[in-house]
Amino acid sequence: MPARRFAPLLPNPRLLLRCLNPSSAMPPAAAAAAQLTTAAEPDEDICASPAATAAASSEVEVAPPAPLPPPPASAEERVERAWAHWRRLGAPRLVVAPMVDNSELPFRMLCRRYGAGAAYTPMLHSRIFSENEKHRDMEFTTCKEDRPLFVQFCANDPDILLQAAKMVEAHCDYVDINFGCPQRIARRGYYGAFLMDNLPLVKSLVQNLSQNLRVPVACKIRIFPRLEDTLAYAKMIEEAGASLVAVHGRTRDEKDGKKFRADWDAIKAVKDALRIPVLANGNIRHMEDVKSCLEHTGADGVLSAEPLLENPALFAGFRTKEWKEDGDEDSGLDQADLAIEYLKLCEQYPVPWRMIRSHVHKMLGDWFRVHPQVREEFNAQNKLTFEWLHDMVRRLKELGGGVPLYRDNSTSQHTASNGLAASSA
Repeated sequence: MPARRFAPLLPNPRLLLRCLNPSSAMPPAAAAAAQLTTAAEPDEDICASPAATAAASSEVEVAPPAPLPPPPASAEERVERAWAHWRRLGAPRLVVAPMVDNSELPFRMLCRRYGAGAAYTPMLHSRIFSENEKHRDMEFTTCKEDRPLFVQFCANDPDILLQAAKMVEAHCDYVDINFGCPQRIARRGYYGAFLMDNLPLVKSLVQNLSQNLRVPVACKIRIFPRLEDTLAYAKMIEEAGASLVAVHGRTRDEKDGKKFRADWDAIKAVKDALRIPVLANGNIRHMEDVKSCLEHTGADGVLSAEPLLENPALFAGFRTKEWKEDGDEDSGLDQADLAIEYLKLCEQYPVPWRMIRSHVHKMLGDWFRVHPQVREEFNAQNKLTFEWLHDMVRRLKELGGGVPLYRDNSTSQHTASNGLAASSA
């Protein structure tokens, strides 16, 4: 199904996402103009194919908004609603984490083919999204099959966040607030994990959404150095109206996932303390990690980010050579095959070429190390085309030396979208 054009609210299905800095010092129009990219760089162009462009030109009817549900009569009813919604979605246990410029629609759809039961959009900047129509039209795209879907926003103003969330609530299953971004741009913009220093604002952001949206509110958080602070933080978010919390088991200062192991004990403590669904994020590199994390933390699902970029088939039980175990066999699938699938999805769901370039680099990294001359040729391409990319992958396969994805074929099977493979259940 083509990417949907949401008339009249979201009239263009094309997506262009930057991790933007919400500088309050700049006028809104100037800030948007400064941050939005232009077509002066070929990688910022949309990779629209004629067929996708034609499909996108047709409007899709949007049903009138449903009335706001009545507020829960008690904390118990609020918790019951949170679980009822989660179960209606199939209680997905394998979730694609939000990744700037990387968890866009074609990549989400590729991960869904290989076991992902739900996915997050990249982080959207609430102020720019709500104020700039062109930017908004290019940032958010989805399709009928792209569900369950979390749409994630960063924000530091409750009213602006609500305005942005209202624009997408009809097309997602959760609106998620990013309380986890630890990067310098989040510090400058005063959002993400840097709101951990202002708990009243965090509470206000969650309350305002939960009281005024027709879809549940989720929050993605990081942990504090002290466990008691983490638990108080998570409980406050739950009491403010969140229906789901995803916990990244690293502190704000632990940015390097390879250097710092996620603290599954802290995630378990949050799961034990809260009454709503809790997802675990951190150290998910293959399905054995999924099994271990769920057993250790008791979480209701897991998120994976960086490992999926290299291996979008992770949730279906495929492993890269780095994580190959005794007994694993050549699965018959390799990253070049996944790259081809991804390119075909991009032809169906157009995105900026820079996103495609980034994904191809990550999926074919092992191949490029064997054939650096092809990587150099790829990097030298100022303007990409699908024809050139398909030919590059074909040449890599002909040159040989690629590394297969591995799997325990004696016990594995494709992962169901709402659970684990039989071998990992």
